[in-house]
Amino acid sequence: MRPKPPTITDTARRGRRLPPPASCTGPPSAPKPPATTPTRRISHPTFLAEALRIELDVRHERRRARRVHEAKLPRIKTLDDFDLAANENITPATIALLRDGSFVANNEPVVLLGNSGTGKSHLLIGTCLAAAENGRRVRYITCAQLANELAEAADEHNLSRVVARYGRLTCCAWTNSGTSTSTPTAPNSSSKSSPHAKNAPRWPSPPTCPSPSGATVFPDPRLAAAIVDRVTFNAHILETGTQSYRLRTSKTTTRRPR
Repeated sequence: MRPKPPTITDTARRGRRLPPPASCTGPPSAPKPPATTPTRRISHPTFLAEALRIELDVRHERRRARRVHEAKLPRIKTLDDFDLAANENITPATIALLRDGSFVANNEPVVLLGNSGTGKSHLLIGTCLAAAENGRRVRYITCAQLANELAEAADEHNLSRVVARYGRLTCCAWTNSGTSTSTPTAPNSSSKSSPHAKNAPRWPSPPTCPSPSGATVFPDPRLAAAIVDRVTFNAHILETGTQSYRLRTSKTTTRRPR
């Protein structure tokens, strides 16, 4: 005999970690409740299934809002709002890849390469938002913020606790990576990445972004090459191009006379 498929009540009960109905009933001598309620004339299992379904929906919405808040996104941008006509390098398949989040389960980093104004931040924020809405633990952080946080934790002898906190994340997104003036082959483009952190956080910092102050973040060429090799291994490298959307819009927009 084939087992009966789980009902809506069973699925909702497991979501709330409730005991089976048999363990919730009273003693054998207790009178059985009526089969229907006098108000809506529905059975008690149906009423319980509807109540549990509503509670699960509320919990899911609260979890989604909590995950989005914990991601600490600088602003809310969705992948659906990305203008594909403004950047021909980004295709609908790329948007589907970032929205699906299969690269997180496969432990495959995503690296966004391109000049300023080509939509890297929009794609990165949209990817983080989609992952957070799907229930994943996400953190959006800049390289400077992360470096300062790790340096302060090391000075306070609290580095292992901070690393363990980042290790519990499902996806850690880095933006505004540093530069290495010692590597002559480094392209003059900024990079942003969204790696999957499993058991131990894997934070990329590709040395391909020119530093505003002109300082060298990674003076050792071997260290810079090791970081790039670690980040780009089994990674989805998405190039957003060189034509700035903001610059093109500024040139075409006529300013109002003062």
